[in-house]
Amino acid sequence: MKKLALLLFIGCISLSINAQEATKVTDPNAAKFKFETKTVDFGTIEQGSERVRVLSFTNVGKSPLIISNVKGSCGCTVPSVPKEPIMPGASGEITVNYDTNRIGQISKTITISSNADRPSITIPVRGKINKKSSITILEEHEKSMLSNEKKN
Repeated sequence: MKKLALLLFIGCISLSINAQEATKVTDPNAAKFKFETKTVDFGTIEQGSERVRVLSFTNVGKSPLIISNVKGSCGCTVPSVPKEPIMPGASGEITVNYDTNRIGQISKTITISSNADRPSITIPVRGKINKKSSITILEEHEKSMLSNEKKN
């Protein structure tokens, strides 16, 4: 009898907890991201190459888009964002600076926090960095020697 009463009590508690959970209603007037691409792609590049890529987006919502924070998954991925709100219909950019002296696959993320209909969005950062070839190193050394000769 005690077991039955305990079971009924637990059942009632779980039903009341589920009944109190409100379904999330999205604001139809909220700001909304529309990204040109779904990833930040560095492609296959050489060590020490261009470090910056741009993630472009448009606010397709009905309210100003305010980005409160953007952070990289590690210290080698450093994003920067517009400080001003992005008005409805306007576009903006998030620049992503990656340490291209790290050789190997790039598999990182940036997380965007905002007042948009999806308050937190994670964007993958992908690519591959190959070791700088010996020929490239020699060419750079040769160029620096020639520029030093011209200065003298």
